[in-house]
Amino acid sequence: MGREFVEKVEASPIIAAVKNDEELENCLKSEIDVVFILYGDVVTIPGIIDRIKDSGRTAMVHLDLVSGLMQKEISLDFIRYRTRADGIITTRANLIHHAKELGLSTVLRFFILDSMALSNIEKLTRVNHAAMPDVIEILPGIIVPKIMRKISAMSCVPVIAGGLIKDREDVMNMLKNGAVAISTSARDVWFM
Repeated sequence: MGREFVEKVEASPIIAAVKNDEELENCLKSEIDVVFILYGDVVTIPGIIDRIKDSGRTAMVHLDLVSGLMQKEISLDFIRYRTRADGIITTRANLIHHAKELGLSTVLRFFILDSMALSNIEKLTRVNHAAMPDVIEILPGIIVPKIMRKISAMSCVPVIAGGLIKDREDVMNMLKNGAVAISTSARDVWFM
């Protein structure tokens, strides 16, 4: 599953990040192939995922942002066996291995605030292959191009830039500097 997800992201490098039902409706009118779900709860998430899957798109659930789910393996089991999600997004590296065991695609999200965050990305090269995410997502996505190039060079998996990406210039800048894709909630970018 992971390789298919990476290929889909590389082939269609704009990812819709949706935070409510209205954004989801707008996204489903676009040609976006991959949707990052950044909202919902344990009651509504199966239906949100079904709407995305029924439209032929890839549904990735941000595990940390779904109310009622804990950052524990049992939540991964719920996503795998009670929904049609293709994978998960998380800031919790310890969940990646189990998600992959379940056949879910994985995105490990990093907030680049200081040199310690860069060091944590560099540590990924030393983890067991089974605990390696399929891709990492860097936030904010409009980081200095020099830093994006450095992260892309040091990362052993593809890099997505997410957050604060609002226009074509932002998209092109991150893609030119090493990101394989961008994720954004900016509706205008979905329809570029």
